Amino acid sequence: MTHDIVIRGGLIVDGTGGEPFVGDVAIDGGIITAVGGKAGPGREEIDAGGQVVSPGFVDIHTHLDAQVAWDPLLTPVSWHGVTTVLMGNCGVTFAPCKPEDRETLAGMMETVEDIPRTAILSDLPWDWESYGGYLDAVERMRPAINVAGMVGHSAVRYYVMGERSVEEPATEDEKRQIAAIVAKSIDDGAVGFSSNRFPGHVMPDGRSIPGTFAEHDEVLQIAREVGSRGAVMQNVLDFTREDMGNAQLIRDEAAAVGGRILFSYTIGGSDAAGRRATDFMNSLRAEGGDITAVSVPRGTGFTFGLQARIPAYNIWAQRRFFGPAWEALAAQDFAGRLATIGDAAAREALVAEAKAANIEKLPWVSACYWLGATDTPNYLVATDQTLAAMAETAGEHWSETFLRLTLESKGKGLFNWRMFSRNLPALKDWLGHDHVIPGLSDAGAHVSQVMDSGVTSFVLSHWVKTEKLYSLAEGVRRLTSAPARVIGLKDRGMLKPGMRADVNIFDLDKVGEKYPELVHDFPGGAPRYIQRSTGYAATLVNGEVTFREGQHTGARAGKVLRHAA
Repeated sequence: MTHDIVIRGGLIVDGTGGEPFVGDVAIDGGIITAVGGKAGPGREEIDAGGQVVSPGFVDIHTHLDAQVAWDPLLTPVSWHGVTTVLMGNCGVTFAPCKPEDRETLAGMMETVEDIPRTAILSDLPWDWESYGGYLDAVERMRPAINVAGMVGHSAVRYYVMGERSVEEPATEDEKRQIAAIVAKSIDDGAVGFSSNRFPGHVMPDGRSIPGTFAEHDEVLQIAREVGSRGAVMQNVLDFTREDMGNAQLIRDEAAAVGGRILFSYTIGGSDAAGRRATDFMNSLRAEGGDITAVSVPRGTGFTFGLQARIPAYNIWAQRRFFGPAWEALAAQDFAGRLATIGDAAAREALVAEAKAANIEKLPWVSACYWLGATDTPNYLVATDQTLAAMAETAGEHWSETFLRLTLESKGKGLFNWRMFSRNLPALKDWLGHDHVIPGLSDAGAHVSQVMDSGVTSFVLSHWVKTEKLYSLAEGVRRLTSAPARVIGLKDRGMLKPGMRADVNIFDLDKVGEKYPELVHDFPGGAPRYIQRSTGYAATLVNGEVTFREGQHTGARAGKVLRHAA
């Protein structure tokens, strides 16, 4: 028999966690038809000798809900082997939505996720009201990779309650309406429901988004509808506020759903942070609930430098740090900034203002790390090697170190303020837990502030190849079948006959992330970070070669993956 595609002689890592083996993978009609051994001839054959053949990666925490409209390739994650993304996290979605509420939902997404409101309003078609209608619209956009979506609490609550949804409790009738809309959204294809109880996620006017303070009974009514349909409950919680009872809420959700609960969790900077996190997870699962955490697999936070944001003022505390020299620098384009810091007198003025501000102990100095100036960013800087520590070693003020390194890199070098997962040894303890998925790329969100879309490549290059926290088989499982199971995908995430042919071919010794760069390719020229990959020979989506050596082939075979109970 002649197959559509045969991938020849690769090291097959099938996504189950089982021992890798050498053999062929045959594909017909977008379906895997043979795995292992010697397959018959293929109309197209791909030589995978010396390379790994794995399922496509599944990214279960993205905010690509808007970007899919103007970037159907869903970059950068698709450059890093991701063949399926889950959108609609953190309770913020664009559906359900009444026509008169479009600007409100766009505003929520802008302030929570740093996606430009103008792009959302001008480049999405907005030809839906229900969540199923939104998925229909995405289908018409012909994405290059697969897309699944959850319906968000903020959107549903605003749809039912309007302005009252922001701060008031729902009536019993409104709770029933909210739960019914969630149920209908899942029946129309949403793979689950997302909620957000973190008060720092706010609307444009500074109030926490709808659902943040919803009564637990409201959430549990929703959970029963989600559970009866075999869908997933996703949570963003505020574990700093004991009075909100978040741990108990997860346990109650697990009891109500009787199925899969997903929550986001990152660790702090102490040596014991990872052990505390694993103890917490064990306590959550003590009663037997199917509870999974997703966590970013490296130190992460705001990324800044001359090509992007510079420390002219504290955008997070909404107060200015310095005087006119830094503000003038921030107002210039990249060429102007580079010319300015190249001038000795201008540098002296910048340093003088920074010294006068006396902010050395603020986190983005005391918890800031230099990513280096090579082709590959250095995410492995030791916890104590901060910008402040580098300055002390060099006998400089931190601003002098910042300017010197920036100038030496010709303005391209970046710094990373590790807000989360600062301590890599402690992170190892947490990521090693059986029910933690390394991910949380946040792709499509915080696009000019954060760049974590390459975390799948980081898992392979660091936690598999270098650190050996995971075997190759286990590392691939955590990027494929484990997240696929959590969101209810039964035909993806493994290389087995009958499964959909989402496949990666990569060289483990070469897989990695290139240096982030700021581009202006969003609608209206809005900026975002991108990050290319290395080591991926090919990525197939539904049996079509979609990327070769990191370049798009023109194929757009992605599907909207709708929930089926």
